Amino acid sequence: MAASDRPGLAPYLQVAPMMLVFLVFLVVPLVFIVMVSFWTYENYQIQPAFEIQNYLDVFDRCIVRLPTLCTTFRTYLSTLGFCAMVWALTLGVGFTIAYFLAFEVRSKEIQSALFLVCTIPFWTSNVIRMISWIPLLGRSGLVNQTLMGAGLIDQPIEWLLYSSFSVTLTFVHLFTFFMVVPIYNSMLRIDRSLIEAARDGGASGWQILWNVIVPLSKTGIAIGSIFVITIVMGDFITVGLMGGQQIASVGKTIQTEISYLQFPVAAANSVVLLATVLLIIFALTRVVDIRKEL
Repeated sequence: MAASDRPGLAPYLQVAPMMLVFLVFLVVPLVFIVMVSFWTYENYQIQPAFEIQNYLDVFDRCIVRLPTLCTTFRTYLSTLGFCAMVWALTLGVGFTIAYFLAFEVRSKEIQSALFLVCTIPFWTSNVIRMISWIPLLGRSGLVNQTLMGAGLIDQPIEWLLYSSFSVTLTFVHLFTFFMVVPIYNSMLRIDRSLIEAARDGGASGWQILWNVIVPLSKTGIAIGSIFVITIVMGDFITVGLMGGQQIASVGKTIQTEISYLQFPVAAANSVVLLATVLLIIFALTRVVDIRKEL
């Protein structure tokens, strides 16, 4: 290769600031979390060490208790259940919104305006958007009062608030936009001539959707899925607030351990959670090559 064809230092210098931020604010904290997960603690004192007792405490003899599930396995199953439900709902709602914006709205100006409308909820904090559901779903909330006023029910519905339903509903409300953006971006890149060719070939609307639009949008679906799954798996505020502190999740467990100053076992639990999320992401990237979207 000629000397003039060599890339030189310019590309490395351009990427250096972002790599420095990535190193300082992600890699270094993760290294410390892994390191602390092997330390020991007694009462409120932490001692540097290299022991696996924290990981044994996390699983709490889960293997020997099979087929009965231990607390850790039940907590992970509960969290994965919420994650699967929220993923399915956000995918359905997000795909529908993205499809409408990309294919049903013809004007670019109206597309941009409607897309901006979708961002309006992000102008307020997540906590405010969570709390806004309480006056609607509570025993004396708007939903129960409306149903009772219409004579459809005789007494308030208890499971609307501080339940799995309210947690799932709040998750969908908060995180659907994370599914809309990448799917919408993928749909904008679809060559419209492919759709016209399929229509000219006699394909129905559902056939075009399933055989043309969905396969060409799968990178956006994968990226949106990674966003939603990552956030839901580690969330503890939504589960605690909308679940009435009655629903278990991995993030809530870690938050409780931190509140009791059990940092080593909380770090070990965080490492296990991180490994679980990375396995899910790895499985998604094996199915869809998201590098085509980046």
